[in-house]
Amino acid sequence: MDDQPPIRPSLLPYGRQSIDAADVEAVVAALQSAWLTTGPAVERFEAALCRHTGAAHAVAVSNGTAALHTAMAALGVGPGDEVIVPAMTFAATANAVVYCGGTPVFADVEPDSLLLDPIDAARRITPRTRGIIAVDYAGQPADYAALRAVADRHGLFLAADACHALGGSLDGRPVGSLADVSTFSFHPVKPIATGEGGAVTTADEQLARRARIFRNHGITSDHRSRETAGAHRYEMVSLGFNYRLSDIQCALGCSQLEKLPRWVERRQAIAAAYDEALSTDPVYRPLAVRAGCRHAYHLYVVRCLAHATGPERDRVFASLRRQGIGTNVHYPPVHLHPYYRATFGTAPGLCPHAERAYEEILSLPIFPGMADGDIRDVLRGLARVAGREAGDSAAVPAAA
Repeated sequence: MDDQPPIRPSLLPYGRQSIDAADVEAVVAALQSAWLTTGPAVERFEAALCRHTGAAHAVAVSNGTAALHTAMAALGVGPGDEVIVPAMTFAATANAVVYCGGTPVFADVEPDSLLLDPIDAARRITPRTRGIIAVDYAGQPADYAALRAVADRHGLFLAADACHALGGSLDGRPVGSLADVSTFSFHPVKPIATGEGGAVTTADEQLARRARIFRNHGITSDHRSRETAGAHRYEMVSLGFNYRLSDIQCALGCSQLEKLPRWVERRQAIAAAYDEALSTDPVYRPLAVRAGCRHAYHLYVVRCLAHATGPERDRVFASLRRQGIGTNVHYPPVHLHPYYRATFGTAPGLCPHAERAYEEILSLPIFPGMADGDIRDVLRGLARVAGREAGDSAAVPAAA
């Protein structure tokens, strides 16, 4: 009940980075090195990303939005092109298409998983369609087999916004090698953190080359390559941006990647505890996980259902925060943002599954540093809001 005292004295965040002494040492070593940017740590980080994703090429960039923009530019998206994107995602997925002069075309999501619906995506294809961006919502890989069939049938590129899903896999294939190009974010609440940061992965050598040029002002060489060659001349061959990621951040990324497997396992353990506690709950329904998916669980999302004993999502959100349980909502459907409605004429009713989900979804706390007691606090808070006492929760493996 809302009039009960808070469960926690301070707010438990929905997500948070994990930084240890090894991370600090890696950053200090980079600060003491000869290169703070465009140096060897960038190459090491990119090579480590290739090992973790199974990709042939990785291009580190300054953030996840830069990764999406770089991928669209490298794929040649331009004025007059349409790219299909799911309505349930962060705005950056669609914004990257707009940055290149293209038009995002919003497709609906599957109601049980909130992943891009391949059938609805196929319905949105027109002669102007250049490609499809799938989003690995919450950390679960999209249905890439079905989406690949759609893309190949129409001669489209298939891109993965995998910013939630580093460390996940689908049918044994790691996220980062499931599409023509994949993008990642290393924001503090993501699977690994570099402060801010992102990357593009691909098997296509020429696409990777275009991405490297785009992240460096459209210039074919960087300072280190010219220093190594003893040269000073350079050429700007296209219009690019300064989307480089520093050696300081890449050093942190290398250290973080070493811990990624056990962090994903811890996220999965937390999710399993939530799943068990909420499997038959009449108010809170976890999202479905498809067969063959290794879910990375950047987010743990439940739907707050209309029920005689269950209040609406916004009341759950507010009540949990009063109890010291931090939650969030991911995401408002992109086509309902004022910018998209004013610029592209989108409106309610375009993607009904995403629109209905937005009224119900809530992201519960999940991050590797959560203790078992934190999980019990979240479940207790959910039970309180629903007007009942929490039952005994299942034991969870100790935090790594």
